[in-house]
Amino acid sequence: MGRCRHRPLCFLEELFMNWIQLKITTTGEGIDPICGVLYDMGITGIEISDKDDFKEFLENNRKYWDYVDEELERLKTADSCITVYLSDDSEGKILLDEIKTAVSALSLENTMFYTENMKDEDWSENWKQYFKPLEIGEKVLIVPEWEENIPETDRVRFVINPGVSFGTGSHESTKMCIEEIEKHLKDGDSVLDLGCGSGILSVIALLLGAKDAVAVDIDPMAVETAYSNLALNNLPQETYQGYAGDITSDNALCEKLAERKYDIVLANIVADVIINLSGFVKDFMKDDGTFICSGIIIERKDEVRKVLENAGLRIKEERVMNEWAAFVAEKGM
Repeated sequence: MGRCRHRPLCFLEELFMNWIQLKITTTGEGIDPICGVLYDMGITGIEISDKDDFKEFLENNRKYWDYVDEELERLKTADSCITVYLSDDSEGKILLDEIKTAVSALSLENTMFYTENMKDEDWSENWKQYFKPLEIGEKVLIVPEWEENIPETDRVRFVINPGVSFGTGSHESTKMCIEEIEKHLKDGDSVLDLGCGSGILSVIALLLGAKDAVAVDIDPMAVETAYSNLALNNLPQETYQGYAGDITSDNALCEKLAERKYDIVLANIVADVIINLSGFVKDFMKDDGTFICSGIIIERKDEVRKVLENAGLRIKEERVMNEWAAFVAEKGM
């Protein structure tokens, strides 16, 4: 979570060559003078991770998550870092020495150099070996689009390209949602997916027999990814409608969605967003509709349950998988 003022030399990962990765750790105040030296040397491909920017990012976006793991908390106090990639040859090694000399001449406090030799490797392909077909529930098989050895099965196949990973099905909260969709979805149902990410839940719902689905996400790229996964699964575009917007603050979007009622409403997000949704999610539900929500860390399970019940929803089922919780609810009588 940093800033990048110029296109970083990460494209070197796609070339068949070796290179040197140089990391320069410094203070936030040291970034600009060091970058100035690098630019003067003709080096514009630079990655910059500024701890102050990262800290601001965490604080300003807390509504999108329930917790920040220890590694991210550590990064809040880590040194700012400038990364440069150099060719691993005589020319690159000369340039490395010149960079160290020029930066050292700035006499900046707390500035260190770290180098690593990066081996020739097509990273954009090798990671695929770790993503294999995944069975979820009783009916679903998630398959990466490049997989050729697909086992014979009666399961519904959801094909996905996890390269733009907004959700691949491996997380406990997503698994629980898919399992609940299997249990509660009926042929011909209409589905609303709030916080759709990759579209995994709503597209799987279509594959399982839903008539149509509406998907919403705060990130326009997520909506584009959902449409891509719809196409990967050979589903007609007229069965799917995606919207980009913040459901918790965009009144016009809420009114648009509430023009019709849905058999199943999905929200695999985080506790705070589900709490915000609880006050108006019934506006989207048919009288006999079902609300399936997940993405709730177990420490906040009781809090979310209480809010849902106070909002007039009746909890039909409570699920826990490892450190995550999910609820299935309906309109209270």
